[in-house]
Amino acid sequence: MVFWQFLVGALVTMYVLVFGMSLHSVHEGYVGVYWRGGALLPTVTKPGLHAQIPVITTFSEVQVTVQTDAVSSIPCGTSGGTMISFDKVEVVNRLRSDLVYATIKNYTVNYDKTWIFDKIHHEINQFCSSHTLQEVYITLFDTLDEHLANVLQANCDTWAPGIEIIAVRVTKPRIPDQIKRNFEQMEAEKTKLLIANEAQRVAEKEAETERKKATVEAQKNADVAKIQMAKELMEGEAKQKISAIEDQIHSNRERAYSDAVFYKMSKEAESNQALLTSEYLEYMHILALSNNTKVYFGEKMPNLFIDKTEH
Repeated sequence: MVFWQFLVGALVTMYVLVFGMSLHSVHEGYVGVYWRGGALLPTVTKPGLHAQIPVITTFSEVQVTVQTDAVSSIPCGTSGGTMISFDKVEVVNRLRSDLVYATIKNYTVNYDKTWIFDKIHHEINQFCSSHTLQEVYITLFDTLDEHLANVLQANCDTWAPGIEIIAVRVTKPRIPDQIKRNFEQMEAEKTKLLIANEAQRVAEKEAETERKKATVEAQKNADVAKIQMAKELMEGEAKQKISAIEDQIHSNRERAYSDAVFYKMSKEAESNQALLTSEYLEYMHILALSNNTKVYFGEKMPNLFIDKTEH
């Protein structure tokens, strides 16, 4: 009886141990890959709790979210023979979850050593060896990030399409102190030149602004003068028109007056002409005689005259 109890207890204990060893968890942002007897299994598990056959099956977590690989201390020589060193190059990348099996099968879980770490060393040295120190340190440095990202992605697309290169960040390389001082002095001189050029540009801009202001002011004055001249011309034309109208009115008035005088005199002449009859002349003669102050009568009545010696 005791033997059977011991046997049952041993079996239960073994079962618990085996079951506990077979359970494992895959964390969020990772997938699980499995090897059995050293051979990679095509099974790729998602985050969560999973079981495996203990002892003969092993598993590993592979990150499928965005990660940053930092490659440190990369020495290289320029085309002129100067040795420089990049302290760190960071590569932001991601492994596609649907291509995890193919990538791990070809390059193991350390795929990034082949296609990122080693490749960065190679490409940095290729870049340095084909360019001068001036180009590597100053002229072409701002293009190095993009250059490395494009080269890495092109190689991955050909040989490891599951790897996506998102970005590359390169620190400024370390160069010999004497050369660094020369570059710093050159940058200082360049800065002075830029400041002088900027001051000249500002002065030219200010002069151009003043010229434009003077042009605008002159154009404004010309426009005002033109408007004033047009106004005076219109006023002169209006005065001429008013004077012409007044002259016409005066001429019409004088003509009317002359016509009236002529008409009056004509009528008087016609009236006087109508009065020149023999009877009227006789009447006027009599009136003239009656108004004379001295009248002399002769000895004979038929003769009568007017003494014209006294008035």
